[in-house]
Amino acid sequence: MTQTHFGFETVEENAKAQRVRKVFDSVASNYDLMNDLMSAGLHRAWKAYTVMVANLRQGDRVLDIAAGTGDLALAFAPQVGRTGQVVHTDINEAMLRVGRDRLIDAGVILPTVVCDAERLPFQEGYFDLVSVAFGLRNMTRKEAALTEMCRVLRPGGRLLVLEFSKVAPPLEKLYDWYSFKVLPRLGQWVAGDLTAIATWPNRFECTQGSRRSRR
Repeated sequence: MTQTHFGFETVEENAKAQRVRKVFDSVASNYDLMNDLMSAGLHRAWKAYTVMVANLRQGDRVLDIAAGTGDLALAFAPQVGRTGQVVHTDINEAMLRVGRDRLIDAGVILPTVVCDAERLPFQEGYFDLVSVAFGLRNMTRKEAALTEMCRVLRPGGRLLVLEFSKVAPPLEKLYDWYSFKVLPRLGQWVAGDLTAIATWPNRFECTQGSRRSRR
């Protein structure tokens, strides 16, 4: 049986999706508060930067994967305008429901779809931009998910991945202390679930890519 990572644990590959779903079911209603506390609010600045480098235009079609509570989808919507489209997706129904309600409260109606990034239900070459913010690490088969993201991008379309990487060496000891001592307590306090921090690794990194034309 193939194994994969789930936070600091190693789990069976076919069990990861269920573990991730359970975590997000438990934190859905407090997800933004948890992110504010754990990042000292920096996740909002990171997402604002992501929206800036997306450089969307009126009429663009956007797929926001692992969109959860809808931060990026809400920011993308006015940029693509009435002639464009932003599709708000997540594998976790509880998170997606919170995001859908937030969008509706803001007066924004977007297509909201429960789907697995490893098996996207969209036609090839449909989107101008695919984004995934802090979600790639939770996908069991990352290569399969990335292949699907590229499949649904038009030739020349852009893939924007907002994710974490390792901290700088001088900060490793401090961050290890924060990760093992502070984050579990925050997760338990906010979500009532010690495993909630399993989806929250290290520092910010924004990576852009594009799908090259086959011609």
